[in-house]
Amino acid sequence: MKNYFQILIFLFTVLLATSCNDQLELGYDGRSSLDELFTTRNGVRGYLNSAYGARILPDLDRSALTDESQSSEMAFQGTLPSLWYVDAFSAARYSNVDGQPWSYIYQGIRKCNVFLNRIVDVDADAIGALEEQILSWKAQAHTLRALYYLQLIKRYGPVPLLTEPYDITHDYSNDVRAPISEIVKQILDDCDIAMATPESNLGFSWTVRSQENFIMNRAVVEAIRSQASLYAASPLYTDGTYTWSKAAEITGNALSNLLTNDYKLWDEEPIGNAAQNLYGLYFITPHDEQRGRDKETIYGGNIQNIWGDNGMPSTPGQTRAGNCPTQELVDSYEMLETGLLPIIGYSDPQHLNPIINEASGYDPNNPYEGRDPRFYATVYFNGAVRDLGTESGLARDDHFMLSINPNAANNITATEIDEGGFKLETLGGDPWVMTTTLQEDIKAEAGSIIIKFKYKSNKDISNAQFFFAAPGPAGGQSTPENVELSKTDEWADFELDITSYRDQSWWKWGKTGHSLRFDVGADGGSVVHVKDLEVNVRVESTPAPPAETFVGGLDGITTTNRRATFTGYYLRKYNNWKSGRDNRADGELRMFRLAEMYLNFAEAAYQSTGNPDEALNIGNGMTMSARDAVNTIRRRVGMPYLPSGLSKDEFEKRYRNERRVELAYESHRYFDVRRWKIMEQTEHFVTGMRITKEADDSFTYQRIGFERESYKEKLYWYPIPQSEINKMNSHTGTDWQNPGWN
Repeated sequence: MKNYFQILIFLFTVLLATSCNDQLELGYDGRSSLDELFTTRNGVRGYLNSAYGARILPDLDRSALTDESQSSEMAFQGTLPSLWYVDAFSAARYSNVDGQPWSYIYQGIRKCNVFLNRIVDVDADAIGALEEQILSWKAQAHTLRALYYLQLIKRYGPVPLLTEPYDITHDYSNDVRAPISEIVKQILDDCDIAMATPESNLGFSWTVRSQENFIMNRAVVEAIRSQASLYAASPLYTDGTYTWSKAAEITGNALSNLLTNDYKLWDEEPIGNAAQNLYGLYFITPHDEQRGRDKETIYGGNIQNIWGDNGMPSTPGQTRAGNCPTQELVDSYEMLETGLLPIIGYSDPQHLNPIINEASGYDPNNPYEGRDPRFYATVYFNGAVRDLGTESGLARDDHFMLSINPNAANNITATEIDEGGFKLETLGGDPWVMTTTLQEDIKAEAGSIIIKFKYKSNKDISNAQFFFAAPGPAGGQSTPENVELSKTDEWADFELDITSYRDQSWWKWGKTGHSLRFDVGADGGSVVHVKDLEVNVRVESTPAPPAETFVGGLDGITTTNRRATFTGYYLRKYNNWKSGRDNRADGELRMFRLAEMYLNFAEAAYQSTGNPDEALNIGNGMTMSARDAVNTIRRRVGMPYLPSGLSKDEFEKRYRNERRVELAYESHRYFDVRRWKIMEQTEHFVTGMRITKEADDSFTYQRIGFERESYKEKLYWYPIPQSEINKMNSHTGTDWQNPGWN
């Protein structure tokens, strides 16, 4: 039967062959190509590597589709946030931050299935591999398949379960969307198979070896187990198969296995002014594959560009404010002294009238003082210190070395001398000599530009010049003024400040391949020694002023300009204060980290027992309660412990707030509010803070609101692409589409 899935498999095969051929430079001849691939070590590894291509790493822009952020991109029609906030999507016209990933995730699953089917017949000796390497590759494929199915059910709910490469004669008309619990069972089975693989240095281990960053390992298996079981027991996903008790057992065991194998929460305090606190330092420090320093990261992600894509307009080179934190997120940061929430709710649906917790110590006239340390590492607020380097000095002191080119001269003899440099003897009218070329761009958009060298001269020269030679259409230009050299028998310092030339219309100099021409006076008989020739670019460090998000401030609030905040706040998490146009040093958004594992267990444990203080056996000789797990997270940042004796409902409120704060801007909030089925409460209205500076330099604060249509029940799931729905409906007679997507 020629149907949709046959077409899909054919496309997978073509795409598969294309990707593998590109990597291994093998000709594609249908099925025999796969046979050939699995007869060589490079072919086997290359095919497995291609199976990694469907991973979906967390995306910072997903925060704009939650109550974490209101995106400045809403200023432009047709952008994802602008469409999202008015619910402009249908199944035929839908996108998310990861597009419509249904097909390419299934492509990754098919590659895993093919690999696992083929690797059974591969002999390690025949391809020059060790048996433990073969076992590791199998375990990686099982782990990848588990990850792909986890990423599918998080987005689409029930999906077809494919664990074998389908034969072309297979009758797909009987295929169905498997229940989530059945998919989760397959995820956990794949994880069990991977973990049953013997652990060894060259095999499937707990860490990543040098030059093997981002491969699947045992720790990733535990993270997948933890997240999959938590989701399976959550209200949106559960059918009763996976209970909270089962989730507590799995998440607890995953956590204890990670702790036993030397995974730890980051506890390194910043040295000097490296970051605001240890939480801030963790997120600007890329994970190291050997885990010598960072023992918290389980699986990394992409380096972010906060300063440019989510930055402040006063930052040179910034392009957009991006994901502007909401007032709801700011309200979620507790008071450091009391450990209590400053805002315990709102008296109106629009969240414009907060209910202040009088016991918390919160002062609405000084709303940003005394908050959870994670607040200061996550949000730029009005008055926030941006530049942690409090002293002025040199931010850059770059030296671009040049030398004399003795083969490019006019009426000059250039002779290399023992002290280094050259002796220049002028022979007649218009003597000049070229320098060597720049080997890199001098990057002199800011700061001072100085030509420097040491010299000796047998006479006073008052009419020397430099010519800035830029090959091609750029041409060149002489210094407008003459350059003077004094008669001296000792080495003297020469400096010419050419900073002002940068603003001249003719200035096109300073790129790789450009050179200087040194006109050594106008007459013969001059003898000038030159050495240590360079162009010195110096940029003074001036601490950036505190954030000014008030109306009319340097980074003031707006509703029309994508480069300025829409909420009165800017994102700070992942932002290295030293980062900018000339120093891209922002941090990394991880896929899995140990803090999430603590929180996953805490949620399953209190839901299972109804008592957050009840300690459970989590394996490896460890016991832990839900409150213990949350307090471990709080202890790391110096927050007061949650008290004992909280009821299940009281603890749930504190737990959900803790998860929101700890995992802010890590792509969890989007899925959390869906699996808890509270999106209608969180996504309909979000707010910002409009701040006005008064004549006496005090500030007044006014909450402003944004109404969205992106809270509707249909948005709990992605729609399955409508074109595929139509095809499957014609073959099975069943409408596979998710609720609400017509």
